[in-house]
Amino acid sequence: MTDDGAPVPGLVGTVRGPGSIDGKAIEAAARRLQTAARTQTPCPPVRDLLGTDDVDAAYAVQQILTTDRLARGARIVGRKIGLTSQAVQQQLGVDRPDFGTLFEDMHVLTGGVIPIGELLQPRVEAEVAFILGADLDEADPSIAQVRASVDHAVAALEICDSRITGWDISITDTVADNASSAMYVLGANQVDLEWFEPAAVTMQLTCDGAVVSEGDGAACLGDPLNALRWLARTASAVGAPLRAGEVVLSGALGPMVDLKPGMSVVAQISDVGSVHATVSSMPVDPTAR
Repeated sequence: MTDDGAPVPGLVGTVRGPGSIDGKAIEAAARRLQTAARTQTPCPPVRDLLGTDDVDAAYAVQQILTTDRLARGARIVGRKIGLTSQAVQQQLGVDRPDFGTLFEDMHVLTGGVIPIGELLQPRVEAEVAFILGADLDEADPSIAQVRASVDHAVAALEICDSRITGWDISITDTVADNASSAMYVLGANQVDLEWFEPAAVTMQLTCDGAVVSEGDGAACLGDPLNALRWLARTASAVGAPLRAGEVVLSGALGPMVDLKPGMSVVAQISDVGSVHATVSSMPVDPTAR
C-alpha cells in the first residue's frame, strides 16, 4: 500500500521457505547452476526440479549459491531488484518482481570495461541505484521511511546474464539464478532525493551512439521507491534486512538489450546523471576491473 492507502503493483507476497519441493531437488538445482557458471556453459532450466511457481524453493537455491560464494571469499555489498518493468516482464514472460545479491566483485567502475569473456548471454538495462544511509529493517516500512533511508542515488547500468540456455526462464529459474545478475556500473554523480523524484525521471540508453532503450521512473513499479519498499519488506521477511551502506539497484526503466563485444554503452537519466562503460572485445583478466 502507498501512504494514502492505494495498492502498489508488485507489492504482494513474501518468501516463506520452500513448501512441497524437497531438499534434494533444491540441491540439484543449485548444482546445475553452479556447473553452468563454472564451465561457462548455459544449462537447461531448473523448473523441472522446482516447478514454475514455488518461488520459496527458488530462493532456497539462491541462498545455497550465495553461501557457496561467501565461503569462497566473496563480500556482499547490496541487492538488486529485478522484473520491475512491465517491458522486461513481457520480454521474459514473468509477472512479478524478484531480488538477488550484489557482490563486491560484480562492480565495474564507470567508464571501465565489461569483461564479456566472463559472461554467457549478457544483456544491459539502465536504472536508478540507491545507496542506503540507514538500515531499512522495518517489516512494512512506509514510503516516507524508505525515502529517509536513502543517502543518495546514482545512475546505473545492470549487466544481466542467465545461466539458463537461451534465457528460457520462468520466475523460479531466474530467482534461483540470483535474479539473472552478473555485474553493475554506478555513475559518479550522487544526487540527494531532496533534489529529484525517482518516479519522474526519464531514461535513454544508447549503444554505440544509437538509442536502444527508453523509459521512465514510472516504469519501475510506478516509482523506484516502490521497488525499494518491496525489497525492504521481502528482505525483512527472509531475515536479511537492508543495511546502511548497501547498494540497491532498483530495477529497469526500460527494455533490456543484448551486449556485444566492443560495444560502448551510455545511460542518461534525467535529474540523476549518466553512466557509461565499454564491452571488451575479448576476454580480460578479471583483476583488471
